[in-house]
Amino acid sequence: MAEEQVHTAETQAEGGHHAEPTLLGVGAEGWVYTGVAIFIVLAVVVFKAPSLIAKALDDRIAGVKKQLDEAATLRAEAEKLLADAQAAKAAAGSEAAAIRQRAQTEAADLVKASEAAASDAIARRTAAAASRIAAAERTATAELKAEVAAQVTKAAAAIIAARADKDLQTRLTDEAIAGLDRRLH
Repeated sequence: MAEEQVHTAETQAEGGHHAEPTLLGVGAEGWVYTGVAIFIVLAVVVFKAPSLIAKALDDRIAGVKKQLDEAATLRAEAEKLLADAQAAKAAAGSEAAAIRQRAQTEAADLVKASEAAASDAIARRTAAAASRIAAAERTATAELKAEVAAQVTKAAAAIIAARADKDLQTRLTDEAIAGLDRRLH
């Protein structure tokens, strides 16, 4: 023990490390550990910390469960929306195909109707042209007959005038003209 005192005195004289005070043979660090242990024991006994911790953990578990349920609900809704979107896409595809088919049918019908209308128009125009040609032929024939009749009448009048006397000429000319006029009209 003398050595310890000498060692302690030397360290104190040198300004180095001094001895720590103790209470009941326990140093400051030991009392801190003891205080913490007493606090934990009191917390467990008095404040029922385990039940609070368990309750906090249960609440946390319930929160996580709720979030998982919400996530499952959102996933189900997303899957339903995806299925609806796919069904709408399929419906739109079939509707587009039906519209395309209707358009092709209508186009074919329009082509047939246009061809029929064009054929009818061609037939009407051909008939109208044939009618105009026939009318022109009739007019030309009538004009030609009138011209021939006029020429024949002139020639007959000239021949009669040269061979007959004046009274006979006048009478024959009047009869011929009256007869031609009845035949032509």
